[in-house]
Amino acid sequence: MYTFRKFSLAFLAVFTSVSILSNPLLAQSIEAKIDSLLNEMFDSEGPGAVFMVAKGGEPIYRKAFGMSNLELEVTMVPENVFQIGSMTKQFTAVGILMLAEEGKLSIEDDVRKYIPDFPVQGEKLTIQHLLNHTSGIKDFTKMRSIMSIARTDQSPKELVDFFKDEPVDFLPGEKFEYNNSGYVVLGHVMELVSGMSYEDFIEQRIFQKLGMRNSRYASDRELVKMRAYGYHDRNGYTNKMWVSLTIPYASGSLMSTVDDLLIWQNALNTDVLMKQESLQKAFTPGALSNGETLTYGYGWHLKDFDGVPVREHGGSVFGFKSMGVYLPEQDIYVVGLSNCDCNSPTVITREIAKLALDQF
Repeated sequence: MYTFRKFSLAFLAVFTSVSILSNPLLAQSIEAKIDSLLNEMFDSEGPGAVFMVAKGGEPIYRKAFGMSNLELEVTMVPENVFQIGSMTKQFTAVGILMLAEEGKLSIEDDVRKYIPDFPVQGEKLTIQHLLNHTSGIKDFTKMRSIMSIARTDQSPKELVDFFKDEPVDFLPGEKFEYNNSGYVVLGHVMELVSGMSYEDFIEQRIFQKLGMRNSRYASDRELVKMRAYGYHDRNGYTNKMWVSLTIPYASGSLMSTVDDLLIWQNALNTDVLMKQESLQKAFTPGALSNGETLTYGYGWHLKDFDGVPVREHGGSVFGFKSMGVYLPEQDIYVVGLSNCDCNSPTVITREIAKLALDQF
């Protein structure tokens, strides 16, 4: 049962959203400002992007720029599907927390409970170390030998075996260093614990449950309706380099749209996937062994705009870049998806979020 306070807050959020959407002058003002920023960034004849701004869970800005396919001269539309790179880590982290809430694992568990032959320097390497990038294990994406497997399909075990015996960069908990290997290990653990493939777990237990109908594990072989094609700019546009999508795996393998990502963000403010008490662990800053507080939780960077709390994460994978910024106190969500890794939406997405913050 809602308390009066919860009802009042819910009513206020809806009222605010309706007020914004029904105020044409307010909508035109922020639309013109965002258009000005984005029209400067994207060439109408080059690779493009889609941006969305939502307030109170409802879109107040949703536009596409540039081209989704250069060879066929197909214009970008807001419904286009993009690879989202490391924004995938949000889904991996939530999947781990779902399994933890079900009692199938604990974030304090040693990784060797699930992968007995995983070598560990130091007393313990926990799932939590992997979640908040304090594991110290070698980031396989920085290994020179990565190209030896980049074009071959790897099972999760084969991918973990590729880097697990590499010397560690530091002992678990000593430092924060962003690490893709940690999320590959998390994906493997998810499979071992759930009895499902990572792909099936994310698609069935998150995408299908939430109605994210245009999100999926990425594929270059299967037909993906409304796919935006990825590009590089290397003294001229080229098609993205092909790598097996088993390589980014649980650290960067998913595809989505701005509409589906808004469904995702809205779901995170409910109990539909898990209790808020469990989910809030993802939005709690981690800490090093010496007590130093991090600006990272599980799958999200936790920052601020002049004291205003911000949750954000970007992504970069061959041919694509992405960025999502959420202001929880104002319930403002800004997401940008680009189909050229030459056009990072990171800075511009933050700027748009600050515009929205000033406006509302």
